[in-house]
Amino acid sequence: MPMSDDSPRELCVLRLSALGDVCHALAVVRTLQDAWPGARFTWIIGKLEHRLLGHLPDIDFVVFDKKAGRGAYRGLHSSMTGRRYDALLHMQLAMRASLASALVPARRRIGFDRARARELQWLFTNESIAPRRREHVLDSLFGFAEALGVHARSMRWDIPLPEDALAYASRVIPNDRPTLVVSPCSSHALRNWPAEGYAAVAEHAAARHGLGVLLCGGPTALEADYGARIESLMRAPCANLIGKDTLPQLLATLARATVLLAPDSGPAHMATTVGTPVIGLYAATNPARSGPYYSRQWCVDRYEQAARRFRGRPPEELPWATKIEEPGVMDLISPADVIERLDALMAAGAPRTPAG
Repeated sequence: MPMSDDSPRELCVLRLSALGDVCHALAVVRTLQDAWPGARFTWIIGKLEHRLLGHLPDIDFVVFDKKAGRGAYRGLHSSMTGRRYDALLHMQLAMRASLASALVPARRRIGFDRARARELQWLFTNESIAPRRREHVLDSLFGFAEALGVHARSMRWDIPLPEDALAYASRVIPNDRPTLVVSPCSSHALRNWPAEGYAAVAEHAAARHGLGVLLCGGPTALEADYGARIESLMRAPCANLIGKDTLPQLLATLARATVLLAPDSGPAHMATTVGTPVIGLYAATNPARSGPYYSRQWCVDRYEQAARRFRGRPPEELPWATKIEEPGVMDLISPADVIERLDALMAAGAPRTPAG
């Protein structure tokens, strides 16, 4: 789309978190960059998420550290001094994000439609995206591009991988060895599958498919405990890398992996950005809304059973964003369910997914 007198020159994206959602938002930003190559983009982003995307050379990032309290708002106010944007894309449904948006000087302030503008987001915007129902999160964010008149989707991410990250990944997955990466934990503990299930699937992956097994995750005590438990339950060798990598190093590792096994969590969407298929484990959340975008056929989906058991209703009678984070909900997924999806994926040749 050629630049015209009406085309925006300065755009600001407000999406602070979480890792998966900033991956979704990046596809929208790439689409707008392709539509308007001369436009400049500022992205107000969370501190953790900046560790993943902050080295992108064609976006000006402003870090908003929610843990800094009032200091985060003072820092944002200072960063906005002297700036003026043609449009603010307010993509975050959280009151702290809306309060931050009030500090962004922008002529057009675009948010979600009234039905989806939770936490009073509509009070902080002067335009809204088109109302839609029951969309995947990524599709809903493309409503912001459409509000600006851009309807074609680029569907690329192009996250540059630093040399140290590439070197790290080549050490942990040498010579493109077929590898299953297991990222066992979500930040929402009730989305996590039992360690025994991961160990059983990893054993099968090694014995049946000759896959190497890597355990990846963050530095929290919960993740460390999960990794140690999985490792202790396995007879086949595995490399426990939990807490040992950076986010760019994890992304580079995912790019070399054959497949990722994970619950509803950031790494599932990081893998999508680099074309790695994902076997996602979904019972607490709905993969139609938040599953890995190009890997939903490989996911184990027990959301309907969870809805009926824990909410007494089928999913279509629940609000679209309903999470069923209840004790025992992930036990609706059996190791046999996951092994069936892994076998199907491998029989199909473990096809890479689109990444741009």
